[in-house]
Amino acid sequence: MSVTDNTSLKLTKEVPAAEDFLPLLGTDHVELYVGNAKQAAHYYMAAWGFQPLAYAGLETGLKDRTSYVLQQDKIRLVLTAPMKPGGEINRHIEQHGDGVKAIALWVDDARKSFEETFKRGAEPYMEPEVREDENGKVILSGIHTYGETVHIFVERSAYQGTFLPGYRAWNPHYQPESTGLKYIDHMVGNVGWNEMNKWCEFYAKVMGFAQLVSFDDKDISTEYTALMSKVMSNGNGRIKFPINEPAEGRKKSQIEEYIEFYNGAGVQHMALATDNIIETVSGLRDRGVEFLRVPGEYYEDVLDRVGEIDEDLEPLRELGILIDRDDEGYLLQIFTKPILDRPTLFIEIIQRKGAKSFGKGNFKALFEAIEREQESRGTL
Repeated sequence: MSVTDNTSLKLTKEVPAAEDFLPLLGTDHVELYVGNAKQAAHYYMAAWGFQPLAYAGLETGLKDRTSYVLQQDKIRLVLTAPMKPGGEINRHIEQHGDGVKAIALWVDDARKSFEETFKRGAEPYMEPEVREDENGKVILSGIHTYGETVHIFVERSAYQGTFLPGYRAWNPHYQPESTGLKYIDHMVGNVGWNEMNKWCEFYAKVMGFAQLVSFDDKDISTEYTALMSKVMSNGNGRIKFPINEPAEGRKKSQIEEYIEFYNGAGVQHMALATDNIIETVSGLRDRGVEFLRVPGEYYEDVLDRVGEIDEDLEPLRELGILIDRDDEGYLLQIFTKPILDRPTLFIEIIQRKGAKSFGKGNFKALFEAIEREQESRGTL
């Protein structure tokens, strides 16, 4: 958002505070269903700097699936692949391709979390269950959200193991260096036409979230495409879920492209935070991660729009990092190209220097860059 125009940004002080009947301590992990977990794990280690943490599969008595768990600072990814034909994981991958199945939320009380959300209208995914091993016990429960995405509530205060019961520590020789990623800043869901308000109401009513910010098609549009978005946040602000839907435009928007190739609603991207975006993006680029690029003209007047920043502009320009400011400070952000064969999931790298917003001032340049990629794919 620009320093001079914040009229369409609706911040927390203008909306009711979240009702915190569902205290969330943070994101416990994100599970992706993938076609080949071993190879996916190597990609996230080699390209993204994740470290091996835990494993479950044939060697742990699991016959139908294999899971590798990776960690970088506070970010945990679980990569799960099917081991036999048929079944839910194969069906999910056939329909959606590789993608996020579960956003697991760390809670003090998984039973109460389930009860509070269920009585407010949540569709159960997993009733509370206790899993135990020699390292203690974990209580898990879960509910459905948009598309086939689910939220798992994880209560782990009585557990001292590596990850969860049923997993064993995974300590291979290959231990890549971190790329400086710290935590999940937010996770974005794409939903179908006229479904954004439905799911925002779900997060408000069922999970006690409040609307942090909203953007309409005047904020997020180009000559050809448009979308609308609202950001929902829990009471302590640790969990933020922007929800996007398509809006009318002259050509097919990125949200429509996602819905077409994912075959429904799902997680569009994960925003991963860093304390030094120049070092992180430089390292990721050297490891083969590909990022969207905006035209060089973007940088000619960006400092007039955002004001003084701590960083030198030249490395930001060279890497293609975007800059934006709100009343609280500024942020730096960049977006990858899709990291899968289908043009669905991508990753955002973000560094906040006080800013609480989501880069409104970059929307036009960003979405024009996405449109150039869509045109190259023949899907615009």
